[in-house]
Parts: sequence; C-alpha cells; structure tokens
Amino acid sequence: MRPVSAVIVSLAALAVSASAAFAQEGGNTDDMDLALAAGWKAAFACSDLFTAGQSMAEIDQNDLSGIYPDYQRAFDTLPKAQVNTAMKTVSVTYSGMMPPRIAAWRPGFGCTQLPIGADFSMISFLPHFASWPAAPAQDRGSAIGANVKIQLRTEEAERLEAPVSFAFDERTYGNGTRTSAVLVVRDGQVVAERYALGVDHETPQRTWSAGKSIAATVLGAARRNGLIDIDYPAVIADWNNGADPRRIITIRNLMHMASGLDSGGSGARTDRIYFGGGRVVDQAGSKVLEAMPGTRFKYSNNDTLIAMRSLRESMNDDNAFHRFPYESLLNKIGAAHTTMEIDWNGDFIASSQVWSTARDLARVGQLYLQDGLWGNERLLPEGWAEFVRTPAPAQPESGPGYGAQFWLMNDAAGVPEGTFYMAGNRGQFVVIAPSMNAVIVRRGYDANGGANFEINDFTRDVLMALQAADDERSALRAQAELDAELENMSPKERAKFLAGQ
Repeated sequence: MRPVSAVIVSLAALAVSASAAFAQEGGNTDDMDLALAAGWKAAFACSDLFTAGQSMAEIDQNDLSGIYPDYQRAFDTLPKAQVNTAMKTVSVTYSGMMPPRIAAWRPGFGCTQLPIGADFSMISFLPHFASWPAAPAQDRGSAIGANVKIQLRTEEAERLEAPVSFAFDERTYGNGTRTSAVLVVRDGQVVAERYALGVDHETPQRTWSAGKSIAATVLGAARRNGLIDIDYPAVIADWNNGADPRRIITIRNLMHMASGLDSGGSGARTDRIYFGGGRVVDQAGSKVLEAMPGTRFKYSNNDTLIAMRSLRESMNDDNAFHRFPYESLLNKIGAAHTTMEIDWNGDFIASSQVWSTARDLARVGQLYLQDGLWGNERLLPEGWAEFVRTPAPAQPESGPGYGAQFWLMNDAAGVPEGTFYMAGNRGQFVVIAPSMNAVIVRRGYDANGGANFEINDFTRDVLMALQAADDERSALRAQAELDAELENMSPKERAKFLAGQ
C-alpha cells in the first residue's frame, strides 16, 4: 500500500446516540476526558471555521454547546481555542504536561486531528492533495435532481409553510430541539427551504452518522466500478491471517451492522477516533468477534469504518482512493460543498465526519430516488437503492428497521411504506420517500442528552402537505377541464348540463 503522505480526503462519522463515556472503548479517566474534550473543541472549531465559514460566536452557540454530557465538566475547564488563520490550525490546551490538541485544515480533506501527544511539528506528516479545484459556484438553483422540469409549485409552498415553520419553533417536533435547516425536494426540485440564523444553503454542517449513508453510496459507486465485491470475505488484510475468524466478515455484513465484532456497550461511541485523533486501523480494526457475522444486528461506527478501509485496501492506490468519492460520486451530482474528513493515517472517518450542506444531502437522497442514475450516467449499480432499503437479515430488537447503512421508517404511523432515511446525532435526517418522489432534509444542533427531533411526525406532516398539494392541483385541473367543456357547449347544452348537476 502506498504511504499515506501522498494524498487524502476527509469524511466524517459520529454517533446517532450519545451514551455514557463508561461504554466507550478503553474506559475513562479524568486525563482522557480532558484530552477528548479538547479534541472535540479543536476539531469542531477547525471544521466550522475553515470548512463551514462560521464565526467563533456561532461555533460556541452551535457545535460547542450541547456536547456529550459526560465531557461537559472537562469541557468547561478548557481555555479558548487558539486559531492560526495562516496555518489553518486550531489548538486547545488541556494539560501542562502534554502538547495541546491540534486540528489542521487541508484543501479537500477538511480538518484532521493529530493524535493525543502530537505537537505542531507533526502537521507536516498529514496527507495533502497536490492540487484541488477552486471554490465551487454558488448553489442557488431550485433543481436538485437530474433532468428536472422546473415548475411553479405554489401549492406545495403554501401547504408546506406550516410544518416547515413549526420545525423551527423548538416545541412542535421536540421540546428544546434546535433546527438549523429544512429542505423539501419534490420531483427533483426544491419546494421548501429555510435556515436558522447564521446558516444558509452553502453552510456545511457535520453529518454525524448520516455520513454512514454517504459511505454506503460511495461503496455503491465502487461496486458499480468493479472495485469491490460486497460478498467477498477477508475485507482487510490484517484479518486474513492464521486462525483469525474475522476473515469471513464481508462488506455486506458490515453494511448491515452485522459484523459480530465487539464494540463495547455502545457501538455508537468511538471517541478515541472522533476526538482523540486515533487511527481507524488501531481502533476499529482491532476488535474481536463476539457473535458470528451476519447473525446479530448491533449499530456500530466500526462497521462503517472498516467497510471504507476495505475499499482503500482493494484499490491499493491512496491517490485514487482519496479522490474516488469526489470524482465518481459527489462532483457528478453537484455536491460541491461536501467534504469527507480523514484520520491522520488517511482513512475516511466515514461513519460521522462528513461536512455537507442540506442541498448536498438532498442530492444524495435524490440519487436514490433516481435508482442511482444521474442524467444519462449510472453512478450506482442497478438495484442498489433497493438493496440499501431492504431489511437486513438481522434486525434491531425494537424501533425502526435497518437496511444497509440506512434506517427504515417502518415504525412511523401515516408514513408511506418503503420510506427510508439517513440519520445522525444532534438531529441530522435525510428522508427518502419513493411513493411521493420526495426528499426531506432536516439539520439540527439538538443537545446531546436532550430531546430528539420527532422525524416520524415531521415526515408524516410534510408528506401530507405534499399530498394535499397534489389533491388541490388535481381539483384545479378538473375544474379547468370542466370549464373548457362548458365553454364549447351551446347555451342549451350548457343549461341542460348544469341542471343535471
């Protein structure tokens, strides 16, 4: 495998839920809590500043508030983040005996954390692209999908005003929830769009675990290009040795969250990677089996991370690997404001650390409505959309069902069958409703440990509004046809017709 120093891209992944630090790998100590809290502050401040263009005041209010409750005490003792705009770094001091926690931004990669204990001299070892395209043009059009016929949709706009407005009132869909963006797409066209103060259509936010679904889409593109076979065992080289039983784990197992690997009490907490600057191969790749692959569902960041690591090893070309998500997928669908972050070793942290706008996430959803086609080009294998929304053989014990890195909205009253969605911590949702040819995006800064945004109810209300718009349009069309028919009648025929009504 090529040395990492050549080229890298950034993808991110975090947890849909925030459980106690006691459940994470390695246990917890006061020193480690401080280091991880400092890593949280450095990482988010860096990405929000240099990728999202946020001010420090906005960052303090949004990503640096509502953090994991188990880190709050340590977090509150930290000094201000130190920003070097020339070097594009953010550092946070947390100990008199250790270097500060450092995150550094690179074009195409976003912000990468140095590991705990690394100092500024280590920044030179971070991967970087030799060249990266200039900033994209402004994203202002209403067309999100391919081959979209632009229409004036006043019926949708009027009907959606209520649920979209209520999503921002911090009460209707969850007391205390904080919505930052709502976007509704119908037939590939934006029909409703609203943002909170300080956020707009070109402001990327961290996807958290919604990034898992982007990872699944990248894997689909890789399958389309013949780079992987999702049923081939021994997905990474380290597992294909001697008596190691992990060699039978497939990418399909990983996508179904059914690897059988140990991931502690909560597979949704991989803090040593997310905030500690740890490597994917050291953390996610070191776990042992606790169940046979394919037999048990357990939501785990590590499964996504290893699936993407498998793609890297199969390509055996870091330059091509790091460019692949952009050149084979994101650029093609116009998702030009999306950044996939990496660890310092060059692996995508695709289970959470993706930064993307509401519009770009809608484009990913629209790609699934179009069964992997964009224009006349097939980006995903035929049937990939059906694969990711088909219930996996092993399912969660309760709550919504699971497909392949996508959740199934099969537990939501009033929501059409076949609706599936992307979900991430702090209220990141992308709902794909094939029956209505619609995509619904909700972004948020909901507090960890606080109320959850009620996405089932919001989805129901938005889809009911879209159906009401259809009904209104049908009624207007029928009335226009009737008026035209009456206009062509003689006065005697018209009077006879109306008398019979």
